Amino acid sequence: MMAKTCPSKVGRKDDQGKRRWDLLPWGAVEEIVKVLENGAAKYGDFDWKFVPNSRVRYFAAAMRHMVSWWNGEKLDKEDGCSHLAHAACCIIFLMHNLDGDGQQEKRASQVSQPSRK
Repeated sequence: MMAKTCPSKVGRKDDQGKRRWDLLPWGAVEEIVKVLENGAAKYGDFDWKFVPNSRVRYFAAAMRHMVSWWNGEKLDKEDGCSHLAHAACCIIFLMHNLDGDGQQEKRASQVSQPSRK
């Protein structure tokens, strides 16, 4: 069977109204992934999902990293990653763990803890 040819010189792609993933700053995303990899090596994959009182603790952690960055410290002394990437990671955890009424956080605390390495 022969491939269908397009009569115009300009291709068509119906992607209106779809997510614009091309707008993400991939270098910044990569810095967040580095923080996630370091956390996975230290605590275990996805351990962040099971932290008790995560709403308060990740907010506090995000603010500590923001204040360190604001005060001129670009990189975290513990792992060498960007303080802003750490703060962004904490905010992503907050976004994931809370569905408005804390139910997801409550459910996560009821799930058995993963084994630590």
